Amino acid sequence: MICNLYTEPFFFLFSADLPALLYYSHIPAAVLALVVGAFVFAHDPRVLLNRLLFYIGLIFSLWTLANLIVWTNIHSDFILFVWSYFGILSSLLSVFCVYFIYAFLKKGDVSLGHKLVFLTLLAPVFILASTSMNLGGFDLIACDAFAYENLAFYTYYTMLGVLAMVWIFWLLARAYRSAAPDFKKQIVLMGIGMEFFLFSFFIIIFFSSYLTGAGFLESSEAEFYAFFGMIIFMSFIAYMIVRFKTFNVGLVASQALVIALVILIGSQFTYVRSTTSVVLSSITLVLTIVAGYILVRSVKREIEQREVVESLAKTLDETNGRQETLIHFIGHEVKGFLTKDTGAFSSLMDGDFGPLPEPLKPFVTRALLESRAGADSVAQILKASNLKKGTVTYAKEPFDLKDLVAKAVEKGKLSAEQKGVTLSFSAAEGSYTMVGDAPQLADHVLRNLIDNAINYTPAGTIAVTLKNESGKLVFAVKDSGIGITEADKKRLFTEGGHGENSQKVNAHSTGYGLYIAKNITEAHGGTIRAESEGEGKGSTFIAEFPASDVPDGNKHAA
Repeated sequence: MICNLYTEPFFFLFSADLPALLYYSHIPAAVLALVVGAFVFAHDPRVLLNRLLFYIGLIFSLWTLANLIVWTNIHSDFILFVWSYFGILSSLLSVFCVYFIYAFLKKGDVSLGHKLVFLTLLAPVFILASTSMNLGGFDLIACDAFAYENLAFYTYYTMLGVLAMVWIFWLLARAYRSAAPDFKKQIVLMGIGMEFFLFSFFIIIFFSSYLTGAGFLESSEAEFYAFFGMIIFMSFIAYMIVRFKTFNVGLVASQALVIALVILIGSQFTYVRSTTSVVLSSITLVLTIVAGYILVRSVKREIEQREVVESLAKTLDETNGRQETLIHFIGHEVKGFLTKDTGAFSSLMDGDFGPLPEPLKPFVTRALLESRAGADSVAQILKASNLKKGTVTYAKEPFDLKDLVAKAVEKGKLSAEQKGVTLSFSAAEGSYTMVGDAPQLADHVLRNLIDNAINYTPAGTIAVTLKNESGKLVFAVKDSGIGITEADKKRLFTEGGHGENSQKVNAHSTGYGLYIAKNITEAHGGTIRAESEGEGKGSTFIAEFPASDVPDGNKHAA
């Protein structure tokens, strides 16, 4: 049967009787989706994400072509045949969009269980598509099938689109919380682009068709605006390709985008009629081609520069790796020699080789102290290197922090007395049980802060305090030493960070002590900071740790 409302279209799809927006919305969106998807797929068809993007572009383009046929064709049997595929294509689009997001987040395929869920959701549409549950007839007068669409069937495949929107939002929101900063940006871009496309495609088309079928609208022309969602989505995809190499494609995507834009402008010639419109469209087309050429060239330069930078970064990483290996080798060798020297000087001091002549005692004492200081410096550098690589492991055992601090203070008293510095310790009443690696905290945090206070306090007092503030154990070392400038505060706790004049006061400072203390403190869920009113006004170092609810009677349990 022939619909008499319209004339036979030329070139199968084009008719002067239809709104120009029909072609301006359908053709550019379909071409853009197909071109970007095909270019990405051709670049590396082995990548699942690339294949899924191509499938989404292909399905959308087929749906768009079917919609154009329904709008332009005048043969009722052909229109009814094409119309019956809307449900299948819409359902496939929903499911492939969810599948696409899974592949984007997982960088791989989904499980068999997920695929079975996808097939279960699609099954009703495929089973019922060829029955009257899909379409029950055709209106020859109105030349459409709105009145014969089964509402339950139509609602089901539309709700698949709504389900896809919710499902995708949940997946992206869950992944965003634990994603790296760069990938968070990709998640946001992907989410905005995909959700905008699905919303415009399913919601606008559903209400346009429903209101038309219910007689509230004379025609479903409002659905034309739904296709611009795909243009926005593909623009986001093109940006992600160039900016983040999301699909392992660089220059190809920018070329595809330029081609699509040229087609977008060129499609205006399908409906412009006046000479002025033709001239303006021609000028716009030429300018777009020129701008596109410049864009492709600039992207090509950017990609080449990025590849050079990445190559240099890789070379630098390899060089750093070799240097780190060399540092460890030299460090262990030097530490071994210093340890042997320390043992030898200690044996001389203890008289293991007979009484030490008096004139030699000051020399041996000094040599013993220097050897120990040298071994400690090497140990700090090696410890910092291991912390940076993430190879340090921590025990998780309950212990009493108060006992640990008391022992650390006791070990530091001799050095403080030799300098004429008063070292005191006080702890408020309360429980000081925590879980962690007691030896590492004692050697690299408690002793480090106490020894630093002694080293940088020429004379005066050092007060070590400990208190439990609502489940937070606060360890503080306050001295009356040289103080800290605002500039020095920025360098503290950094790798190899020295105060401006620190090595003048303490020649053995490596700059790694506070860096190590910070890493170990944070590994125990704590924080560490330094406070000072300025140079010459002393300083306070504070480390805070979470208290444990382990009963005191069990604090020595393994």
